[in-house]
Amino acid sequence: MSHDFHERVENSIKNPKNMGEMADADAIGTVGSPGCGDMVRMWLKYKSENGKRIIDKATFQSFGCETAIAAASLATELIRGKTPEEAAQMSGTDLAADLGPLPPTKIHCTQLVEDALRSALSGPQADPPPKASEAGSPASLMDSLNPESHDASGVKLVFLDDDPTP
Repeated sequence: MSHDFHERVENSIKNPKNMGEMADADAIGTVGSPGCGDMVRMWLKYKSENGKRIIDKATFQSFGCETAIAAASLATELIRGKTPEEAAQMSGTDLAADLGPLPPTKIHCTQLVEDALRSALSGPQADPPPKASEAGSPASLMDSLNPESHDASGVKLVFLDDDPTP
């Protein structure tokens, strides 16, 4: 990994933009990668400007590596002011261009961000996410990682204790 790339990711991690849930979001998209375990959720809020619907604000949560967090932070800044159609045309590479060329092992991070954006753009609009108590649906990305939860395929998430001492 190049020093320049590492420095750009580190700077983005120190000052992430638009991190956190958005209570009044118009759209939410969530994706996860079974291969690496990273997850990204993106919230979008729209406004009308000159007769067009544009992205007014975007926020994210990420349970993943530093590159996924940095790419999501950059993407939320980049899509602001774009129409949903313009944002949908952007690739993961476009969304994380300010990070520079990514090492091959980190390209999947930008794909996760792209997929979270596309999920939000194509998902249900104007309906708030269900509360944790409603229909057993998670209220936040952290809730969806609850060790007691199972995904649609029946896979149970299990967290390992990082402390090697008994």
